[in-house]
Amino acid sequence: MIRFLVMCLLLYIGYRIVISMVAGKKTPDTPTKNHDAGEETHRDPVCGVYVSEGSAIIGRHDGQRHYFCSMNCLEKYREQLDHTSSP
Repeated sequence: MIRFLVMCLLLYIGYRIVISMVAGKKTPDTPTKNHDAGEETHRDPVCGVYVSEGSAIIGRHDGQRHYFCSMNCLEKYREQLDHTSSP
């Protein structure tokens, strides 16, 4: 009986190893966004990520456009502006 349990355990471990190796080689099912090579990119002032104009969230401050990778970064930028402009 113990031999049977040990054999089952070894088979299970081998199965998990094979599955993890196969899962690492899979290509993602969802295609990644391919941005136009000619599209201009801008650096997010909060996190430093470069975003294309088409996918960026645009905020304005003092007549200038600022490009953000997400609404979260835009909100952080606005909070930073509020803290620096507070008396």
